[in-house]
Amino acid sequence: MGEEFNYKRTIAELELNASMFWSPELSAKESELSIIPKLIETQDQFISILSVNFRTLENLFNAIEGVEMSANLFLKHLVVISDFGGEMLQRVNRQFVDLFPKGELRFFWKERENQYRFSTLPVGNLNNDKLGVSGKKLQEPRPLGELYKDVIALLLFGGSSVNESTAHVLAKCELGNLLGRAAELDKFIRERYIWVSRITGGAQSNSLGHLAQNFVKDFIAERFKDEKITIVNDGNLPNVTHSDPQTGQLTTFDIVISNGVKFVAVEISFQVTTNSVIERKSGQALERLRQARAAGHKIAYVIDGAGNFQRKNAVGTICSHSDCTVAFTKVELEVLCNFISDFFNDNIK
Repeated sequence: MGEEFNYKRTIAELELNASMFWSPELSAKESELSIIPKLIETQDQFISILSVNFRTLENLFNAIEGVEMSANLFLKHLVVISDFGGEMLQRVNRQFVDLFPKGELRFFWKERENQYRFSTLPVGNLNNDKLGVSGKKLQEPRPLGELYKDVIALLLFGGSSVNESTAHVLAKCELGNLLGRAAELDKFIRERYIWVSRITGGAQSNSLGHLAQNFVKDFIAERFKDEKITIVNDGNLPNVTHSDPQTGQLTTFDIVISNGVKFVAVEISFQVTTNSVIERKSGQALERLRQARAAGHKIAYVIDGAGNFQRKNAVGTICSHSDCTVAFTKVELEVLCNFISDFFNDNIK
């Protein structure tokens, strides 16, 4: 490609090349961020299991085996409710001998001391994938084996350990105290999931954006792997500031690529459902382009997703105030890389 190629697309040209929905490459990663809806969907079943007034832990294990809920899904509920995930479980696994020198958990339950003897822990590596509680793995039902029993016992009663040091490390693991107390369980778990949904809802949106950003960065890095360029997430263009140049605060762009002399900023927006992010980028487009060109830089946009194309005015404004606009496909990202190469090699002024 050379300077005759029209990198500055209209919204019609951009939409014609758009993928509109997540590519296969990102679909698997997106599933990692879609766990909470599955947990909300099955929380009634989870609550009903714990609402039974079991006499022993073994009775609870028998009940889990007798229902349709898989062991890894049941465990994922406990992990989220207890706020005790993979990193903490790995810590417990590493320190297992110190925490449980006799290989057993002695804990208070039903106003007396109880005992649970671990049959599998510690293991070589205790992580979310091994337990089947990460996004994609959660879709693969697993039976209630001995490892699951050990971890379930930890998460239910670790905070009730008679050993003060062990109880301190496992302080969040105390849901077992509510076993058989249906009303209290229902209130506690539903309130907990309201809180979790609020936290993860924002995190999901943010993480999806970063998935797209990292995919574009990796694509560019692979394309220019034999050339001396730098690629920075959340980078700056020299002499491009926020709306008030007097502040001197440099504007942050999703990705900044440089050969040491020239700079290209890339802004990315992929929204399957419509929201205001594209409106914000649209409102900033004119001033950012003006400053960038004055400083000798270029600005490109990667825009895709059915939600974004519902905001035609916003996308149209961006197309009018950019040096290169592409959609989110490998073919389109190759166009972006050609634009960067043409600029760095003086084929574009």
